[in-house]
Amino acid sequence: MKNRRHLARVLVVDDEEGIRKSLRMILSYEGYEVFEAPTAEEALSLLEELPAFDIVLLDVKLPGLSGLELLLEIKKKPLAPEVIMISGHGTIQTAVESTKLGAFDFLEKPLERDRVLLSLRNALNQHRLRRECLDWRRRAERKYELIGNHPLMKKLWEEILRAAPTNATVLIQGESGTGKELIARAIHEHSLRAREKFIQVNCAAIPEELIESELFGHERGAFTGATEKKIGKFELADGGTIFLDEVGDMSLKTQSKVLRVLEQGEVQRVGSSKIIKVDVRVIAATNKNLETEIKAGRFREDLYFRLNVIPIYSPPLREHREDIPCLIDYFSRIFAEENNFRPKRFSSEAVEALMRYSWKGNVRELKNLVERLHIMVENEIIEKHHLPDYILEKTSLIFPEIKKVKTLQEFREAAEKAFILAKLEENNWNISKTARSIGTPRSNLYKKMGQYGIKIMVGADEAVAPSGCFKPEGEESPNSKGQDGR
Repeated sequence: MKNRRHLARVLVVDDEEGIRKSLRMILSYEGYEVFEAPTAEEALSLLEELPAFDIVLLDVKLPGLSGLELLLEIKKKPLAPEVIMISGHGTIQTAVESTKLGAFDFLEKPLERDRVLLSLRNALNQHRLRRECLDWRRRAERKYELIGNHPLMKKLWEEILRAAPTNATVLIQGESGTGKELIARAIHEHSLRAREKFIQVNCAAIPEELIESELFGHERGAFTGATEKKIGKFELADGGTIFLDEVGDMSLKTQSKVLRVLEQGEVQRVGSSKIIKVDVRVIAATNKNLETEIKAGRFREDLYFRLNVIPIYSPPLREHREDIPCLIDYFSRIFAEENNFRPKRFSSEAVEALMRYSWKGNVRELKNLVERLHIMVENEIIEKHHLPDYILEKTSLIFPEIKKVKTLQEFREAAEKAFILAKLEENNWNISKTARSIGTPRSNLYKKMGQYGIKIMVGADEAVAPSGCFKPEGEESPNSKGQDGR
């Protein structure tokens, strides 16, 4: 055998010892790692023990389980090896049947050396392409991971997993940058429509005069510039899921057409009288308060009730700050992989400063900052002093404007509330630590927080350092710690 790295791992399954010996000599000389099995049962055992086979050369007729039956078993595996069927009594019917069952090629005995090697090379290329496609898909999916250790994130996952298997419409509400798209994708991926299309439409990014055409399509000549027929997003999503992002920005006219799709499952292209039936699950998202929009006459109340069958809240980052270390680690790894960088570490002081920041831009803001620091900081460890000034600025007491304060009591209360908020931020919302630092009993601090409507951000008395990030059961985290990407 040539002294080089094996091209691929091949399993030869044939009850004729002479055939197996002949194929072993040919393939070993060409650089393949060869294994043998005289029966389908022994082949299955080998496939279980050594799952990384690239190609299986499989005889159609075998004692016990037949070659075609073994082919069916092999093709059930997640990344199944390519299977080349061989037979001494080949017929067109057998060749067609094996191809329908997933065989890559069909070779007749006596086997010709060059024909076998050509088929193996082609099968190996096919297997590598499939593996690369799977790797790219997994990489793409990592960008849409939704993970968190905080109780709010666990509750969110519970809601996703309850809503996903149904066909009910879902309305996701939350601030910009909190991961509403990721929630929508998670619902789709865990639904019965997971193998169908996920079509996303950003309603805020499409001009009002074009959004109807984008959603419902148009016929040629329907309006100036409509030089050809266009299929709308609802038609494209037929059988799958459509995600209407920033649904609160749609015009009232478009809202009425969306309502028709939800109620009757019908779309009508612009410029056409034909009614088209579609089967689409609708997931909508908005950062606006739709109840306020309804009162202002900018959003249809009937559409709101149609969309809000399953409401889901996407929490802002400041409400689950304990996930920030996981997020930093995740974004660091993703950025390093995509740009061929060595992942940088954040010092504990830097992480602590980031956990104190208010994050108005939520997870998206954090992601952008982590990427910027990886590019701009030369050191392997990102220290606190590397962070931008706006993050390092200490929380200051914000007093109300003097002109707006009517009494001394109002000023005292405003100052006290600002002081408590600043100290809670300073102590990472650890109630006991904050109470000690300001010299008051913990019970009194709770009383003051209730008086001023200050909610506990970590959901517990003591802030707990993150010990890993939560994922729904059965899913694998990108690394041992777990991260949350949005």
